[in-house]
Amino acid sequence: MHFMRYLLLFIKNHLMQLRRKWLSLPLLLIFPIIIVGLTAVIIITYFSPSGDDEPVKIGLVDLDGSTETQLVCQLIQESSQLGSYLAIHSMSESEALKAIDKDRIASYIVFPVNFTSDLYQGNTTELPIIGNPNQPTVSYMINELMESVARHIRSSQANILSLNYYAKNLGMEDAARNDFVFQQFQEFLFYTIGRDRILSEKEISNQATSSPIQYFIIGGWFIVITIWSFSIFHFLTKENSSRMRNRMRLYGVTELQQSLAKIIVTLAVSFLFSGVSFYFLSTIFETEVIMQDYIRIGIVTTLFSSFLLLSLAIIEAIISSQKLRLLAQSLFTIASMILSGAIIPVIYYPLSIQAFLPYIFSYEALRWLQEILLNDRFYADYIPLLLMNGTGIFVLFGISLWKERVKQ
Repeated sequence: MHFMRYLLLFIKNHLMQLRRKWLSLPLLLIFPIIIVGLTAVIIITYFSPSGDDEPVKIGLVDLDGSTETQLVCQLIQESSQLGSYLAIHSMSESEALKAIDKDRIASYIVFPVNFTSDLYQGNTTELPIIGNPNQPTVSYMINELMESVARHIRSSQANILSLNYYAKNLGMEDAARNDFVFQQFQEFLFYTIGRDRILSEKEISNQATSSPIQYFIIGGWFIVITIWSFSIFHFLTKENSSRMRNRMRLYGVTELQQSLAKIIVTLAVSFLFSGVSFYFLSTIFETEVIMQDYIRIGIVTTLFSSFLLLSLAIIEAIISSQKLRLLAQSLFTIASMILSGAIIPVIYYPLSIQAFLPYIFSYEALRWLQEILLNDRFYADYIPLLLMNGTGIFVLFGISLWKERVKQ
């Protein structure tokens, strides 16, 4: 009963302290927004794609001129599976040589004479690639791509020859057999291109470059929340003389009650301003932020801020020196912001650090904010943050009670 009464008394005292400092409080809240906003503009400008990238131009020369090679050339040109970074155009060999000399194409691919007949007769089929000496890296990439195409063609060659052999033994007429073999060739070609077999693509999502404005706005807002929590917590911290501390101890007042009162008031004030600021920022996101998203974001930010404040209170309980305590709390807050990925995207960290990040409360909180806002998640996993907060409360209670017993 006395514990709650003293706790409410300190909460009321901190609220009165904030009301007396209402002139300097707006500056405390606006200053981080200005600093983080200017920094975010610089970072967004750096990570924003330039939009000047042009596709690699490749020539396609058909010296065979058969129906099969014409079909292959047409499908390769029209296939979207080659991505938006390659532009393939059919041309004659003389046009391709001129384009190489004028550096208009990176390389050109040649379907040689008798390519189809060699394919049906079981001879080795090759696709020569003439590269541009001024673009060796791109030419090597095209060579690797066409090696993949050639492997698929050679693997189908055995099936086509087997079908041709059995069709001939069954007594099929030459015209019907050729149509049958050509149909099998078409089916395999459609399967190869339609099933993404020409070029295997693995997409790695990097929100920092794919949507830099939204990504760094979330990161900047996250940093502002962190700075607000840190600043308000220290704004409410007051150093009492040893005589005052002894007198308060005689009345049954503990440091735990004072720490909890600061945490509750700081959490309430930072949550209020975070909610108002996010309401104005939500208009920037392309996706619609519904009420359930506001609830999930509110829970995640509350759990993040509460663990941050619990950690600051634990450091305050462990370190008695004011200057050393402020240094330790500042370093802890800065490390939390850096490891969260709000300043430097975590995809640029070494793999050893990335494996450790899921155990960091700031990374976990920012990750779910990004999932909700950027990836339209309809859920959030609160269990890791809840466990961290439970651990923080247990440690804070344990250290505070141990210190009170030692002082007695």
